[in-house]
Amino acid sequence: MITPWEVKGKIDYEKILREFGAKKIDKKLIEKFKKPLTPLIKRGLYFAHRDLDKFLKSAEEGKKIAILTGRGPSGKMHIGHLIPFILAKWFQDNYDADVIIPISDDEKFYVKEKLSYENARKFAIENAINILSLGFKKGKTKILIDFENTEIYRFAARIAKKITLSNVKEVYGMKNSTNIGWIFYPAINIAHILLPSLIGYDSTLVPIGIDQDPHVRLARDIAPKLNLKKPAAIHSKFIPSLVGESKMSTTLNETAIWLDDNEEEIKRKLMKYALTGGRDTAKEQIKLGGNPEKCIVFKYLEYIFENDDKKLKERNKECKEGKILCGECKKYLANKIYKLLNNLQQNKRSIKLESYMLDSTIP
Repeated sequence: MITPWEVKGKIDYEKILREFGAKKIDKKLIEKFKKPLTPLIKRGLYFAHRDLDKFLKSAEEGKKIAILTGRGPSGKMHIGHLIPFILAKWFQDNYDADVIIPISDDEKFYVKEKLSYENARKFAIENAINILSLGFKKGKTKILIDFENTEIYRFAARIAKKITLSNVKEVYGMKNSTNIGWIFYPAINIAHILLPSLIGYDSTLVPIGIDQDPHVRLARDIAPKLNLKKPAAIHSKFIPSLVGESKMSTTLNETAIWLDDNEEEIKRKLMKYALTGGRDTAKEQIKLGGNPEKCIVFKYLEYIFENDDKKLKERNKECKEGKILCGECKKYLANKIYKLLNNLQQNKRSIKLESYMLDSTIP
């Protein structure tokens, strides 16, 4: 099961592509990117797209481009939540793209039965600061928080008149919706996605997890009805939990790495929970080698924490030859994660959220 609000079971990404109608990112398209290419795309975490080739052409022609990717805050953030923002920052650094980050505190308030209005707003502020701590540029980055930037509802109202209830049920299922706020929320999310086009950007790219594609599909259907350009999208696979579940989850506290975890906590979780491709004993592993293809530690290095292709290839080889043990890899990854999270925690101290907030310029 895959919806914007729930992911269950083993994920068949090829089946998802067929059902959703997105295209796979192939070698020909990868060649069109500026180099050095981020590992997120080069190593296949971002694997599918809609009109990515058109977006890259606009960027190459020097047109005004925007990256739009957001966050629905229902609590604190784990490292999996950083993925679209790491990609957005790469585009900002390499293509001089503006980045617009909507924070959907209203969505989580509607969907999460036990989440209070006050906590939804509190988490929105905390999450926004965590995201900005990645190092986004002032003047090139705008935060939009729905309960703060309520002018987004003016745009959402125009979108809502273009969507029927049957549209929403067909695209989203909506079997679990229990209030009209949840049913109305897709109009707000589409307002986020189409906002760059509304305020003058030539092309928009939306980095999202594949589970969020229904929002993009409906936005692309609505755009021509408002004389706006269709957004492009780039889809990622899910970052698995430490124990190998398909998606790192906020409900599994012990098997996720949280942004506020300290060095000892990171090491403890990796040592205790991280699924590896190792043998039952060190002696067997030295003799027979490990299997990095089954290893969550290696996946984290491959997708996020090891930029150096040569080092990654060498680690893969040493694992298969039994020259490196799982404990060594876990310690290596723990140091990489701690370095990133410590840097974020240091950066948070100097961030003034008001200087990144979107001005009230929504027509």
